[in-house]
Amino acid sequence: MNETHEAVLLVSCPDREGIVAEYASYMHGHGMNITQVDQSVDAEHGDFRMRMVVESDGRGRDLSTMRQELEERSRTDSTHLHLHLSREPTGVAILCTKEPHCLQDLLQRHESRELGCEIRVVVSNHEILQPVAEFFRIPFVHVPVDPASKEQAESTIQGVLAEHEVDLLVLARYMQILSPGFVRDWDQRIINIHHSFLPAFAGGSPYRQAHQRGVKLVGATAHYVNAELDGGPIIAQDVIACSHRDSVRDLIRKGRDVERTTLARAVRWHVERRLLVQGDRVVVFG
Repeated sequence: MNETHEAVLLVSCPDREGIVAEYASYMHGHGMNITQVDQSVDAEHGDFRMRMVVESDGRGRDLSTMRQELEERSRTDSTHLHLHLSREPTGVAILCTKEPHCLQDLLQRHESRELGCEIRVVVSNHEILQPVAEFFRIPFVHVPVDPASKEQAESTIQGVLAEHEVDLLVLARYMQILSPGFVRDWDQRIINIHHSFLPAFAGGSPYRQAHQRGVKLVGATAHYVNAELDGGPIIAQDVIACSHRDSVRDLIRKGRDVERTTLARAVRWHVERRLLVQGDRVVVFG
């Protein structure tokens, strides 16, 4: 019996007639079985976006060859597409500082095979979370950062990511601002968790800011990182109720639960290729 391989095709282009039929016919013509299709049109901007999941039993055309052909086709017009092969697992690195809750949650979900990726290394500017990584048998690398050595620290981190063949970088409460050059190198491949419901309370001490404003909800936002602090395209958000009885410490405690689940959801969606960035927004396919 032939082994089945799955692939996900993401397509983004100006809307026109026949796009779904075009790619469905292409897949069928090369022996692929289409298992899911999710498409929509942004009528305001005229943008088409689609996620198509296909299966191959190995008797049809090679998926890697199809990927090359599709991506070559996309270079000739305004279509942006990528065919991701499930047999090529996403290599993930987690950057953290001192807060353990998001790191622990991601490593536990990874251990339980909930995320569908390979967490290959944990990098931190402090050593305090090394026992957490070691408990889950994940390599830990300590890279100290200070203003005078930031450029060197980022160069070291880049080397670690290359060594471990990392595809996605997850900032699990990593309390350092990455340089514009670093961010450009990892465009749409860095996910950060911010402990507020953005765009409210960006920057430092958002729970204290929320307490001062007497908010009735506190939230968390997972977003792709760009050059603007906490301003990248939003992937996932969630909130939890609070009241005037809650202190700043209470808000932090409540917010940690939301941070964990929101970050894990964003990582899983990225790994499953359910995300498509269009301008300042992220389309999330169900």
